[in-house]
This record gives sequence, C-alpha cells and structure tokens, in this order.
Amino acid sequence: MSNLQQQQQRPRRRCEGTAMGAIVLDLRPGLGIGPFTLGMPICEAFAQIEQQPNIYDVVHVKHFDEDPLKLDIVISFPDHGFHLRFDSWSQRLRLIEIFDVKRLQMRYATSLIGGPSTLATFVAVYALFGPTFPGIYDKDRGVYLLFYPGLSFAFPIPNQYTDCCHDGEAELPLEFPDGTTPVTCRVSVYDSSTDKKVGVGSLMNKASAPPLPVGSLYMEEVQIKLGEELYFTVGGQHIPFGASPQDVWTELGRPCGIHQKQVDQMVIHSASDPRPRTTLCGDYFYNYFTRGLDILFDGQTHKIKKFVLHTNYPGHADFNSYIKCNFVIFGNNLGSSYQDTKHRINPSTKWEQVKEILGDCGRAAIQTQGSTSNPFGSTFVYGYQNVAFEVMKNGYIATVTLFQSL
Repeated sequence: MSNLQQQQQRPRRRCEGTAMGAIVLDLRPGLGIGPFTLGMPICEAFAQIEQQPNIYDVVHVKHFDEDPLKLDIVISFPDHGFHLRFDSWSQRLRLIEIFDVKRLQMRYATSLIGGPSTLATFVAVYALFGPTFPGIYDKDRGVYLLFYPGLSFAFPIPNQYTDCCHDGEAELPLEFPDGTTPVTCRVSVYDSSTDKKVGVGSLMNKASAPPLPVGSLYMEEVQIKLGEELYFTVGGQHIPFGASPQDVWTELGRPCGIHQKQVDQMVIHSASDPRPRTTLCGDYFYNYFTRGLDILFDGQTHKIKKFVLHTNYPGHADFNSYIKCNFVIFGNNLGSSYQDTKHRINPSTKWEQVKEILGDCGRAAIQTQGSTSNPFGSTFVYGYQNVAFEVMKNGYIATVTLFQSL
C-alpha cells in the first residue's frame, strides 16, 4: 500500500447545509452512475468533478507510482462511499464500485435505495430490481453475490447462516431464519455488453471498458517513422514538417487551444543560435488536448517545427491536461516491418527498452517544469536525432518531441 500514490485534489470544504452522504445519484445498470459513464476517459471524469466542486469536494487519486500500468488508476470519493476504476492503459472507466452504501443514495427509476435512510437490504434490492438468477456464494469472503445485467450486489452472510446458501446458491429473496435479511456491503456497475459476472475479489478484474463507438477518435493511432525523412501520421493522414496551420486545420480540425511558446530553455545549449533570450518568442503551439498532442509552429514562417506527444501518466505535472496519445514509433532501424512489435516504441515502452532499440544517447538533461518545488519531481530528457524523450523516474515515457535536426 505504501507504493500507492495518493493525491488529494483539493482542500476539504463543505457548503452550508450539505451533509455528508446526502447526495443522490442516478444508477444506470451497465452504463454508469450520476455524471460518470463507463468507458469515459479519465479527463472527462475530472471535468465532471470540476463542474460540481461543492459536491465532489474531497477527491483522492490513487495509482501505483512505480509501475503506472500495473494497477488501475482510481478516483475515490471517500465522503460519498464510491470510487471509479480506470484501466491503466486506455485510461477509460471500466468499473464503478460503491463500497459504503450507507454514504450514497442511489435513484433507480423513481425509487431510492441506499444512503443513511434507505437500507439496501437483499429484500429491498430484489423488490426494486426484480427477479434474477441465483447468485454465487463466496465462502472465502463470506459474501453472497447477486447479479443483474451490468450490476451486482455483495451481501455479507453471518457464519451462523451460511447453510442458507446451499451448494453456493440461495433461495431468493434471501431471508434468514430469524426474519432478518442481509444489507449489501458493495455495489458494482460494469459494462453489460458481455455476459461477464463482476463482483468482489478476482471477479472485479473481469470488468472492462465498453467498446469504443464506431468512428471514435479516442486513442487513435499516431504513427511515426524515423529515418532520413521523418513521417508523422494521425488517423491515416500524413502531416509533414513545414506544413502550415491551414494544413493542420484541414487534417485535424480546430485545435483545442493556441498559445505562444515560452522561450526555449534548450536554446542555450546551441552556441550558434543568435536569437535573444526573451521571455516569449514568436513561435506558437496548437494544442490538441483530446488527441494528446501539441504542434509547434515557427512564428516567422508559420511552418511546423515540432510535434509533442503526451502519455498522460499519473505522477507527471501534465497529468489530466491531455488525453493519452497512442503513438507508435518505428523506422528502418526499428525492425523490418511495422508488424515487428519487438522493435516498436509506444507509450508502454520503458526507457531501458528504448535504449535497447535506439542505442545509448548519453547523459540526460534535467527537467523541473520551471520550479524546484514541483511536487511531481524532476524528469529526464534524452535526445536522439529528430526525437527527444522525456522520461519519468519510474522509467516510463512522459512525452515524445519530434523535430527536424538542423
């Protein structure tokens, strides 16, 4: 647990008259809860949180700092008793878990369940959601799992009543001999397009983000070919160095933002560069946050100078600023064909593997994002011909910058 990085997004605050656990969220089996929809990118989830800061006032982000692809990225709402699990590779919401049903009241159709006033008992769940097939009794955890399409409930079973679950099943609705009925301890919302049963323990790992809709541009592949002529291709459209802003608009559409570039701090390493060291230079960026990339234009010629690709890994200063760019770097020296996965570089490739493919490039420049007090720590920039890699301390690539060597 000590390796899990936990960040509190904003200071604790409350609106007058807003009691803990008083919110009501619509429950949509197989689809989501409240404003959170299965399959949404993590950036969209944060956007929803920022729109309602008085409701989602305490937010924790948890991830495995040493290996961000090993475990889910989790956004947790401790005051409201639920959290969102995002697949670490695609960064899309795959599972919603309500772990404290007494803290969150859910609305299904016109009825309420859960929260401090409406117990989510087995009988109440069965009455609200209707008949279903017998569930599964997990002897190791002492819980009974009841499944509906895209929705499951976990009920703790006291030791003295385990015989109510014959052969792992139980009579429905479940009531104990003393007339009581168990209260759910966990609710899971997951994609209903498959027949997978998702619950606690190992069953939790069966949840996956729903398929992307036809025509979705999310995580579209960006292909880069290194060599004598550098190729950059987005969605099958080739965008060459020297292309104009109009060319980029035609191929990629309107940018999400445009901003002027700060002075290039790396210029100092070029003794032949005569440009004055001013705070701003004439160059400017087109920011495509929803594609995970920036394009830098020369302020005088208005031609492309650089492409910057972002992996959006947690633990980096730019986390949640960009959707993850699904890039693939290959070339004549990276294997005989694009299908040669052993010699391709993508967002999952660690720095040691990059060095095995491209060779050692020597010492790194230190990047502190302009402040030694940067809470995310410094990163390392390694340069090759036409490409530079910004690498995090855990060995994963944060950004890739493509440029034409002079």
